[in-house]
This record gives sequence, structure tokens and C-alpha cells, in this order.
Amino acid sequence: MRRFVLPLLLLALSAMPLSAQKVCAHRGYWQCPEAGYAQNSIASLRLAQEGSFWGSEFDVHLTADSVVVVNHDPSINGIPIHTSTYRELLRTHLPNGEFIPTLNEYLHQGAKSSCMLVLEIKPQDSVEATIALARQCVRQLRAHGLLDPSRVMFISFSYDACKWIGANLPGFGNQYLEGKVEPEKVFEDGINGIDYNWVAFHKHPDWVSRAHALGMTVNVWTVDDPEEMRHLRDLGVDVITTNRPDLAVELSD
Repeated sequence: MRRFVLPLLLLALSAMPLSAQKVCAHRGYWQCPEAGYAQNSIASLRLAQEGSFWGSEFDVHLTADSVVVVNHDPSINGIPIHTSTYRELLRTHLPNGEFIPTLNEYLHQGAKSSCMLVLEIKPQDSVEATIALARQCVRQLRAHGLLDPSRVMFISFSYDACKWIGANLPGFGNQYLEGKVEPEKVFEDGINGIDYNWVAFHKHPDWVSRAHALGMTVNVWTVDDPEEMRHLRDLGVDVITTNRPDLAVELSD
């Protein structure tokens, strides 16, 4: 009978729900029709909150007049954010008719539920500008009563931004996004998590256990395929960031 133990264990693991993983809505619940398919919009954040997901991810940039705006790309309809004033950016709207939201407006909505705000600090045109963006974010989070590790965590492709957060807000979730740096190196630089594309974990599946051994958290972006979600669950990632948070929750039932 012993020879059947391992196959039966593997079968049981494959049938486990995704409940061990937290679900994070990528750029809000933007693929929901009620949000008007507008990523990083107030409507997409509100729907993520109403969907009771663990978190909602969003991206920030700094304008030429030091206004933090919520947008994924470094330009809006071909207008570079970092060389434009916010007034100039108001010429355009999101697909659902909203104006490009400021971080202040976004946090006003973000404070209305316990949904974790996963704030992605986008690399700017210089390290100095990226750190200035991080400082602005911290000030505005504090003003909204959200500078709390149970309410917000930070992610970035900028290693400098992650190191700055680690040095200045050591108790906060702070995850590097690149996907090419081993957990031990990230940990040595005061960064307490990794948030890598699922491809990185195909290449280096042992990075999950190695990060956990250091007390780091492990997120993965952006996973929309149910089989891939199950695979990452079996690897033990802590958070699945997805454009289909509804699907991830459905698989956890």
C-alpha cells in the first residue's frame, strides 16, 4: 500500500483550493464592465473593494508640477507625464469618462474599505525623481490615515525606490518587481519581498521557498490562467495578482 501514498498525496494537493493565496486585483477590477474597462480608475478600485479581494494594485507617476497621478504608462495619449502639468493632462479622460485621478483622489476612495492598497512606484526619469515620488506618496498616505502596514504595501521595478522604502519604512510590505534578482540579494538590501512575473518562478521555482526561509513574502504577477494559478498555489506564493480576481476567488471556493 505504501506505493500509493505519494500519488494520493499529489492528487490531494492538486485538488486543494486557492484559499492559501491572497488575491490582488491588477490595476483595480478594471476588466469588469461596471468599471468601464478603465484600469487604475476610481471605479475599478471601488469594485475591487466591493469584491472583497485582499488587495488592489495601482501605479503612480509624478507630473512636472509635482502632482502624483494614478496611471500605468509614463505617458497619457502620447503626452509624457513627467514633463507635463496636471492641468495639461486633464485634456484626456479614461475610457469610462473619468479624469485621470490624482493619488489624493484615489486614496480618498481607498480609505473606504480594508482592501490592501498595493502601491506601485513607477521608475521616473531619474533616481532623484523616483525618490521624490516615493516621498510624495508617503506624505499623502499619512494625510489620509493610510500610512499603516495593514493598509498599504509598496512594490516597484526601481531597486532604489525599494531600498528607500526599506530604509525609511522598514515595517511595511516592500517588494521588488524585476524578477532577475535572487531573494537573498533582495533581502540583504532591506527589501522584504519579491513580486515576480510567473515566468521567473518557472525558471527558479526554489526562489519561493528560499524567500520564505528568510521571512520574505512572495507575490506573482499577472496570472489570469486557472491552471497557472493552481501551479503557483502549489509552489506556495503568498499573493496572486490577476486581471481576473473573480476567477481566482472562484477557484478558491
